[in-house]
Amino acid sequence: MSTGGLEDLFGQREEPPVADEPAPERRRSWTAWALRNLLLIALATVVVVAVLRSADYEISIIFVVTALAGLRLILLAVAEVRAPAAPKRSDRRAGSDGSAGTDSLRAAVRRWEQNLERANAEDDLYSRNVLPVLAELTDERLRLRHGITRATDPRRARELLGEPLWEALHERGRRMPKARDLESYVDVLERL
Repeated sequence: MSTGGLEDLFGQREEPPVADEPAPERRRSWTAWALRNLLLIALATVVVVAVLRSADYEISIIFVVTALAGLRLILLAVAEVRAPAAPKRSDRRAGSDGSAGTDSLRAAVRRWEQNLERANAEDDLYSRNVLPVLAELTDERLRLRHGITRATDPRRARELLGEPLWEALHERGRRMPKARDLESYVDVLERL
Protein backbone atom coordinates (compact mmCIF):
# COMPACT_ATOMS: atom_id res chain seq x y z
CA MET A 1 0.00 0.00 0.00
CA SER A 2 1.20 3.52 -0.74
CA THR A 3 2.42 5.78 2.07
CA GLY A 4 1.30 8.87 0.18
CA GLY A 5 4.67 10.64 0.22
CA LEU A 6 6.29 12.70 -2.50
CA GLU A 7 8.34 9.69 -3.54
CA ASP A 8 5.11 7.83 -4.37
CA LEU A 9 3.83 10.78 -6.31
CA PHE A 10 6.92 11.82 -8.21
CA GLY A 11 9.32 8.94 -7.65
CA GLN A 12 10.84 7.06 -10.53
CA ARG A 13 10.16 3.37 -10.27
CA GLU A 14 13.18 1.19 -10.80
CA GLU A 15 12.91 -0.72 -14.02
CA PRO A 16 15.43 -3.25 -15.19
CA PRO A 17 17.77 -1.80 -17.78
CA VAL A 18 17.12 -2.84 -21.35
CA ALA A 19 20.14 -4.72 -22.62
CA ASP A 20 21.18 -3.54 -26.03
CA GLU A 21 22.59 -6.30 -28.14
CA PRO A 22 26.00 -5.36 -29.47
CA ALA A 23 26.19 -5.22 -33.22
CA PRO A 24 28.38 -7.89 -34.73
CA GLU A 25 31.80 -6.51 -35.49
CA ARG A 26 32.65 -6.34 -39.13
CA ARG A 27 36.31 -6.71 -39.78
CA ARG A 28 37.36 -4.43 -42.56
CA SER A 29 40.52 -4.97 -44.37
CA TRP A 30 43.03 -2.13 -44.25
CA THR A 31 43.81 -2.62 -47.94
CA ALA A 32 40.13 -2.45 -48.91
CA TRP A 33 39.78 0.78 -46.89
CA ALA A 34 42.87 2.31 -48.56
CA LEU A 35 41.71 1.23 -52.06
CA ARG A 36 38.23 2.68 -51.46
CA ASN A 37 39.73 6.05 -50.40
CA LEU A 38 42.20 6.08 -53.29
CA LEU A 39 39.37 5.34 -55.73
CA LEU A 40 37.31 8.16 -54.19
CA ILE A 41 40.20 10.62 -54.57
CA ALA A 42 40.86 9.47 -58.15
CA LEU A 43 37.21 9.91 -59.18
CA ALA A 44 37.02 13.32 -57.52
CA THR A 45 40.27 14.33 -59.28
CA VAL A 46 38.88 13.34 -62.68
CA VAL A 47 35.70 15.33 -62.07
CA VAL A 48 37.49 18.45 -60.76
CA VAL A 49 40.08 18.45 -63.58
CA ALA A 50 37.38 17.87 -66.24
CA VAL A 51 35.23 20.74 -64.90
CA LEU A 52 38.20 23.11 -64.69
CA ARG A 53 39.49 22.23 -68.15
CA SER A 54 36.01 22.67 -69.65
CA ALA A 55 36.09 26.19 -68.19
CA ASP A 56 39.51 26.76 -69.79
CA TYR A 57 41.47 26.65 -66.54
CA GLU A 58 44.79 24.87 -66.44
CA ILE A 59 45.61 23.35 -63.07
CA SER A 60 48.20 20.85 -62.00
CA ILE A 61 46.80 17.35 -61.46
CA ILE A 62 49.27 16.86 -58.59
CA PHE A 63 47.84 19.95 -56.87
CA VAL A 64 44.25 18.65 -57.25
CA VAL A 65 45.22 15.17 -55.96
CA THR A 66 47.06 16.69 -53.00
CA ALA A 67 44.16 19.03 -52.15
CA LEU A 68 41.58 16.22 -52.36
CA ALA A 69 43.76 13.82 -50.34
CA GLY A 70 44.17 16.51 -47.65
CA LEU A 71 40.42 17.13 -47.65
CA ARG A 72 39.73 13.40 -47.30
CA LEU A 73 42.18 13.15 -44.38
CA ILE A 74 40.48 16.07 -42.64
CA LEU A 75 37.07 14.44 -43.12
CA LEU A 76 38.36 11.15 -41.71
CA ALA A 77 39.87 12.94 -38.70
CA VAL A 78 36.62 14.80 -38.04
CA ALA A 79 34.68 11.53 -38.25
CA GLU A 80 36.96 10.05 -35.58
CA VAL A 81 36.40 12.87 -33.07
CA ARG A 82 32.69 13.53 -33.60
CA ALA A 83 30.33 13.31 -30.66
CA PRO A 84 28.85 9.90 -29.99
CA ALA A 85 25.42 9.26 -31.44
CA ALA A 86 22.52 10.13 -29.18
CA PRO A 87 21.03 7.07 -27.50
CA LYS A 88 17.95 5.73 -29.16
CA ARG A 89 14.77 6.42 -27.25
CA SER A 90 13.40 3.24 -25.82
CA ASP A 91 9.68 3.10 -26.50
CA ARG A 92 9.51 -0.60 -25.72
CA ARG A 93 8.18 -0.01 -22.23
CA ALA A 94 4.59 1.11 -22.19
CA GLY A 95 3.13 3.48 -19.65
CA SER A 96 0.38 2.46 -17.26
CA ASP A 97 -2.26 3.71 -19.67
CA GLY A 98 -0.85 1.64 -22.53
CA SER A 99 0.89 4.54 -24.25
CA ALA A 100 4.50 4.12 -25.21
CA GLY A 101 7.24 6.25 -23.69
CA THR A 102 9.11 6.84 -20.47
CA ASP A 103 8.37 10.46 -19.66
CA SER A 104 8.71 10.62 -15.85
CA LEU A 105 6.76 13.83 -15.44
CA ARG A 106 3.86 12.47 -17.48
CA ALA A 107 3.89 9.27 -15.41
CA ALA A 108 3.91 11.26 -12.15
CA VAL A 109 1.01 13.43 -13.30
CA ARG A 110 -0.87 10.30 -14.37
CA ARG A 111 -0.34 8.75 -10.92
CA TRP A 112 -1.55 11.97 -9.27
CA GLU A 113 -4.67 12.00 -11.46
CA GLN A 114 -5.38 8.36 -10.62
CA ASN A 115 -4.96 9.06 -6.89
CA LEU A 116 -7.42 11.95 -7.12
CA GLU A 117 -9.94 9.90 -9.11
CA ARG A 118 -9.82 7.06 -6.59
CA ALA A 119 -9.99 9.54 -3.70
CA ASN A 120 -13.18 10.98 -5.20
CA ALA A 121 -14.84 7.62 -4.74
CA GLU A 122 -13.52 6.92 -1.22
CA ASP A 123 -12.98 9.61 1.40
CA ASP A 124 -10.56 7.37 3.29
CA LEU A 125 -8.24 7.32 0.25
CA TYR A 126 -8.27 11.12 0.18
CA SER A 127 -7.16 11.23 3.82
CA ARG A 128 -4.49 8.55 3.32
CA ASN A 129 -3.11 9.45 -0.10
CA VAL A 130 -3.89 13.02 -1.13
CA LEU A 131 -3.74 14.93 2.16
CA PRO A 132 -0.25 13.75 3.16
CA VAL A 133 1.13 14.66 -0.26
CA LEU A 134 -0.60 18.04 -0.19
CA ALA A 135 0.81 18.65 3.30
CA GLU A 136 4.31 17.65 2.18
CA LEU A 137 4.12 19.93 -0.86
CA THR A 138 2.89 22.76 1.36
CA ASP A 139 5.74 22.32 3.86
CA GLU A 140 8.28 22.15 1.07
CA ARG A 141 6.92 25.28 -0.56
CA LEU A 142 6.91 27.13 2.78
CA ARG A 143 10.47 25.96 3.48
CA LEU A 144 11.77 27.03 0.07
CA ARG A 145 10.02 30.40 -0.08
CA HIS A 146 9.84 31.48 3.58
CA GLY A 147 12.26 29.28 5.52
CA ILE A 148 9.55 27.81 7.74
CA THR A 149 7.29 24.78 7.92
CA ARG A 150 3.89 24.30 9.48
CA ALA A 151 5.57 22.64 12.45
CA THR A 152 8.33 25.23 13.04
CA ASP A 153 6.17 28.37 12.85
CA PRO A 154 2.47 27.45 12.81
CA ARG A 155 1.21 31.01 13.31
CA ARG A 156 3.15 32.40 10.33
CA ALA A 157 2.36 29.34 8.20
CA ARG A 158 -1.38 29.69 8.94
CA GLU A 159 -1.17 33.36 8.01
CA LEU A 160 0.59 32.59 4.70
CA LEU A 161 -1.65 29.65 3.76
CA GLY A 162 -4.97 31.17 4.67
CA GLU A 163 -7.70 29.59 6.71
CA PRO A 164 -9.26 27.26 4.07
CA LEU A 165 -5.99 25.50 3.16
CA TRP A 166 -4.85 25.39 6.82
CA GLU A 167 -8.09 23.71 7.86
CA ALA A 168 -7.96 21.29 4.93
CA LEU A 169 -4.48 20.17 6.00
CA HIS A 170 -5.29 19.81 9.69
CA GLU A 171 -8.77 18.31 9.72
CA ARG A 172 -8.18 14.60 9.19
CA GLY A 173 -11.07 12.43 8.07
CA ARG A 174 -12.54 15.16 5.88
CA ARG A 175 -14.44 14.40 2.76
CA MET A 176 -12.77 14.97 -0.58
CA PRO A 177 -13.09 18.70 -1.34
CA LYS A 178 -14.73 19.91 -4.52
CA ALA A 179 -12.58 20.59 -7.58
CA ARG A 180 -12.83 24.37 -7.10
CA ASP A 181 -11.55 23.99 -3.52
CA LEU A 182 -8.56 21.97 -4.72
CA GLU A 183 -7.91 24.62 -7.37
CA SER A 184 -7.91 27.32 -4.71
CA TYR A 185 -5.45 25.28 -2.59
CA VAL A 186 -3.13 24.95 -5.58
CA ASP A 187 -3.45 28.69 -6.29
CA VAL A 188 -2.43 29.46 -2.69
CA LEU A 189 0.58 27.14 -2.98
CA GLU A 190 1.64 28.74 -6.27
CA ARG A 191 1.41 32.25 -4.78
CA LEU A 192 3.56 31.34 -1.76
